Parts: sequence; structure tokens; C-alpha cells
Amino acid sequence: MIPPHNEAKLSPPRPLNRQDYRTLALAALGGALEFYDFIIFVFFALVIGKLFFPPNMPDWLRQFQTFGIFAAGYLARPLGGIVMAHFGDKLGRKRMFTLSIVLMAVPTLLMGMLPTYASIGIAAPLALLALRILQGAAIGGEVPGAWVFVAEHVPARHTGYACGTLTAGLTAGILLGSLLATLINSSFSPAQISNWAWRLPFLVGGIFGLLAMYLRQWLQETPVFAEMQARKALADELPLKTVLREHKRAVIISMLLTWLLSAAIVVVILMTPTYLQKQFGMDAATTLKANSLATIALTAGCITAGRIIDRLGSGLTFIVGSLLLGACSYHFYSSVASDGSQLYALYSLTGFSVGIVGAVPFVMVRAFPPAVRFSGLSFSYNVAYAIFGGLTPMAVSLWLKADPLAPAHYVVSLCGMGVLLGIYLLLSESPQRADSASANC
Repeated sequence: MIPPHNEAKLSPPRPLNRQDYRTLALAALGGALEFYDFIIFVFFALVIGKLFFPPNMPDWLRQFQTFGIFAAGYLARPLGGIVMAHFGDKLGRKRMFTLSIVLMAVPTLLMGMLPTYASIGIAAPLALLALRILQGAAIGGEVPGAWVFVAEHVPARHTGYACGTLTAGLTAGILLGSLLATLINSSFSPAQISNWAWRLPFLVGGIFGLLAMYLRQWLQETPVFAEMQARKALADELPLKTVLREHKRAVIISMLLTWLLSAAIVVVILMTPTYLQKQFGMDAATTLKANSLATIALTAGCITAGRIIDRLGSGLTFIVGSLLLGACSYHFYSSVASDGSQLYALYSLTGFSVGIVGAVPFVMVRAFPPAVRFSGLSFSYNVAYAIFGGLTPMAVSLWLKADPLAPAHYVVSLCGMGVLLGIYLLLSESPQRADSASANC
């Protein structure tokens, strides 16, 4: 069983107030801008592959290596996340929450200025790889830090809503990338995009990063950290050491939930536009419009999942949510393979079902005590995402050579694991509810 660690005892129950909503809005907007910077790469993967690798390279190998550079960002996340989380548990959540913006904005801006393979040869993909690694280090501190930040600002009974709203903000960053990619593909010819227009989203992303950095100066340190600091209750030793020694079960559950999250986001949202273009010959503008609709639905789904988990608990939420995601994703991929006329509707429905990822941080935030929460969540999330999220594009790309429905089968398999995790969490919640009922009697 994973005992919930929350801050209900630090203050009496209260509704969300204006300051809570302001904090959620600023954190979600900043997260959206930073996540846009991280994922815009994937929407131009085909163009980047042609520009940054030798022209005589086989198409499948070029795509494989391009997604390899994309994966490098995920593989760099653990180091950046662990370092920032350490100082977040020691010095404060807000400082690291602001630092991650700078580490993201500068590499994104530089990506938009990089010479291509035709200009500098092999140095082009190597430079792209280096900048992608810096982006990964930044996002490694951003996502877990954002979840901890908002969860510690709101009353404990609204943790799910806060985490779901923040996750919706992150997915809105994907939507922003999808919309801009759609606009560029609709406004410029393929030759113009290849020549210079592909640089625009990266240059815009650098400006977004500076805007997000400005916005975060208005945020305040979390009440939970301020309380721990005042009571001198911060971790005495290396926070990660405490996590690995005393919270192994919480780490395992958090890693498995991250695997489910990565499968849903990377495959259904990030890879699918390219998959539809390559596998079924759909044009880029159509697939990106469908992706935008799916991401809007995903944003709504995250907030919905957050509200539901506050009321029903994590067990039932993940059982039902995983079954819904599995059914919707399989129906979408199998239907679009034979008839693309329902692309927009089915992709939107599947996007909404991906919203179950909005409930994932609720479990992870409550699985670790405040003194080591940032480190525990960051280590579990980033290591798991580096392994599963980073390798997923390459694994699915190779699987596609033998199975045209590889994305569907991969997601459905992970949904089966999600149901099992939901059952485990449901059984874990039962003793807690019984203890709470006894105490009330």
C-alpha cells in the first residue's frame, strides 16, 4: 500500500480562492509555453530529418535517427530533474520552477538558427543533439516541479483538480505547437518550409520562453515548503537517498504510471500525425488539424480526470480511464486504417480519453512526504519517461515494419497495465477509508 502524504493537517479545509486560481493559471500558462518549446521538434520531424541527415540515407533510417534525437531529450531528463529536484527540496520550489524556463528558452532559440547538413555536414545533427539534451534537462525539472508547486498551493481535497489543470496546461503547449505547425503547413509550400519556414516555430518558442520567465516572477513559494522551512523540517540528508531507501514502492508505482502516461502522450498525440502521413498518405495539414482537435479534447480530459479522482479516488479512476483509453485508441487506429472519413471525430474522442494522464500526478504527489516529494516524484517520473517515453518512438517505428497497427497494440497493452494498477490502488485505498471511518466514529 502507498500511504498518502498530504498537507491536510497543516491548515483547515477551505475552498479554492482567488489566489489559488491565479497560481494555477500562471503555472499552467508557463508550463504550456515551456512544453511547447520541448515538443515542437516532433511536428517537424520529417522536415528536420531531411535537412539534418545525408540525403542518400534510407527513409526509414533517417526517420529512426530523427526520432533518436527526439528521444535524447527524454534521456537527458533524469539528470536535470534530479539536480533541480534536490535543490527544490532544499532551497525552495519556486527557484527551480523559474530556472527551468531559462534552460529551455535558449536552446529552442538556437535550434531555429542552426545550419543544416548541407552547410556544415555531420556537425549539424550533433549540434541539434546537444541542444535537444539541454531541452531535456530543463523539462526534467519543469514537469515534476510544476505538479509539486500547484499541489502544495491548493487545499488537499483539490489536489487532483490542481494537478489535472496543470497537466492540461502542459497539453495546451502541445496544442500550441500543433496549431502553429498547422498554420505553417497551410501557409507555406513544402519548398518554403524546407528552406526557412521550419525555423519559425523554434524562434517563436524562444520568445515564449522569455515570456514564461517573466510571468513566473509573480508566483510565491508554496505554503507547504514555507511551513517546513519555518519548522526546520527539511530533509537532513540527500533527498534522493531517502527516497530510494524508504519509498521504493511509491517509486515503482510512480514509474509504472509514467509508462502509461508516456504511451498515451507520445504515441497518440505526438507520433500520430507523422504516422498518418507515412502510413496512409494523408497530407500534413489534415493530420495536424485532427491533432489539434484531439489535443483540445485532451486538455478537457485532463481537467475532468483531475476532478473525478478528487471524488472517486485513484483506483476507480484508473480502472475506468484505462479501459476507456484502450477501447477508444484501438477503435481509432483500426478505423482510420480502413476509412479516414471519421478521422476528426475519432481522434477527438481518443484525445479526450488520453486525459487519464491528468490523474497520474495526483497519485505521485501523494505517494511521497513533503520533505522529499520533489526528489521522489522527479526521479520516478523522469527515469521512467527517459526509458519508456524516449524509446517508444523508435520501438513503435521498428514495430510498424511488421505491424501497421503497432501504435494501437502498444497503447492497448499499456492500458491493460493501467487497469491492474487501478485495481492495486483501489485495494490500497480500502484500508485507508476504513481507518478514516473508524476515526470519525
